[in-house]
Amino acid sequence: MDPTISSLTTSTPRQKISGLLSQQKITLHDVDNLTPPERGQLQQTINKTLAEVKGADRDIFLDKIDALLPPDTKNDVWEHNHTVISAVISNFMQRHGIMPTKQAVAEETGFSRQTVAKHFKEYNAHPEFMAQAEQFKFMSHNVLANVFKYASNGDMRAARLYFEMVGALNKQPAGTVVNAQNNYIQINNTILSQENLKQLTAEQLNQIENIVKNEGYKVVS
Repeated sequence: MDPTISSLTTSTPRQKISGLLSQQKITLHDVDNLTPPERGQLQQTINKTLAEVKGADRDIFLDKIDALLPPDTKNDVWEHNHTVISAVISNFMQRHGIMPTKQAVAEETGFSRQTVAKHFKEYNAHPEFMAQAEQFKFMSHNVLANVFKYASNGDMRAARLYFEMVGALNKQPAGTVVNAQNNYIQINNTILSQENLKQLTAEQLNQIENIVKNEGYKVVS
């Protein structure tokens, strides 16, 4: 019998847990030799340790238990890191008016500089970040509705923003030639066509006219 397994079998639960945590890596095979109560105790110890360790020690510990972490837990760790790093950057910029260095972020978060650098480099490809981005896209129609409400109440800035947002959804692809002779408003690459204008009320049309007069947009026919 493997001496390590033999010693774990004859040890007390506390000794088993301590022995596992002293290893450089803990494998799933190691956990197979634990009873259900011992696994529960191991999980409690892991949670307690994660809440206490900082910096490079935290990285080492996460690497040690990586095989034991299910995908959901790994995502929880990533979300925690992302939330803490984002908050530190926001607070730092409000206090100092500049973007903090990676070292400054590491010091204020308690993470290692390597963890911070890795998060910056890989965050936009992480599934959790992509899921968050989809959530923001999902809420974009609510924002558009609020902009429209303010525009309808006479807010010229909101009206301008609203038409830019609507136009952005209907931008002409690069290289597209518009052959129709209908009039339209063009703001940079954003086009508000005659078909769009037909859907607007008289008050909204007046708002557009005011924006065109005030901002000097070019009407093309």
